[in-house]
Amino acid sequence: MTKAIKLLTALPPPQRERLMTLAREVHFPEDTRIFEAGGTADRFWVIRSGAVSLVQEVTPRRRVTVAGLGAGDMLGWSWLFPPYQWDFGAEAFSPVRAYEFEARPVLKLCEEDPALGMSLVRVVAEILAHRLEMTRGKLMDAYSSPRRGRF
Repeated sequence: MTKAIKLLTALPPPQRERLMTLAREVHFPEDTRIFEAGGTADRFWVIRSGAVSLVQEVTPRRRVTVAGLGAGDMLGWSWLFPPYQWDFGAEAFSPVRAYEFEARPVLKLCEEDPALGMSLVRVVAEILAHRLEMTRGKLMDAYSSPRRGRF
């Protein structure tokens, strides 16, 4: 399996510095719902410390954790693609500190600096490919074991 891609370290330093001018430091207490599936995706985060669980609601009473994110990981990519709605929910598994980026200013910056925009899209695509690979592996493990269907 490939190594996880970290957004801020994957961007070239000048592009990272430009992006960071739009960052705002935020924190989420443990068990905070950061966003819900189906909600408006108008921002993303880079986790500085703590852990976040990406969750899928299977039934109204059952949520399944599909991924865990930690320091350096990007949280949220749905802000980049129509219909700009979260595909999963996210909750703080522990206290979380993060950089928050609002989508509109980031997209405007990408229009003004096409090289930054292309770099950002490539890095997000690599992150998504890695997460898809991880999810596929998790599903194969879950459905090939005797305890079928459990994560």
